[in-house]
Amino acid sequence: MTSPVPPSSPGWRRRAVGRRSHHKGLEAERKVMDHLRAEGWTILAHRARTAWGEIDIVAIRDGLLVFTEVKARASIMQAGDAISPRTMQRLMNAAQGLCMLNAGWAYDGMRFDVVVVLPDGHMHRIEDAFRME
Repeated sequence: MTSPVPPSSPGWRRRAVGRRSHHKGLEAERKVMDHLRAEGWTILAHRARTAWGEIDIVAIRDGLLVFTEVKARASIMQAGDAISPRTMQRLMNAAQGLCMLNAGWAYDGMRFDVVVVLPDGHMHRIEDAFRME
């Protein structure tokens, strides 16, 4: 029988923080999906994994396909820092991959949104946060 990892072992704190961050991220994504559904969006995918990366939420309404990156952060400024040019490129590549893998998705246009979920539960959506070139 193995004993639990003692709190003083190397990496314990990092794993604990990682678990909390993971759960906080899932909670934020659920909140955003509920909000999108209330606005009439259909959720096509949640945490869609591709060889190019992961998209938090893919939704469609009135022919507009939206790829949404959700950030649970203490402030809007912290979330802005989390969306680097590298992150944007990863999201665009993942979106292209998802569109290829899901040829049945019928859409007239697409955009990339970022939604920041603050600790008090307020959400700030940045529509069309960046574009494919």
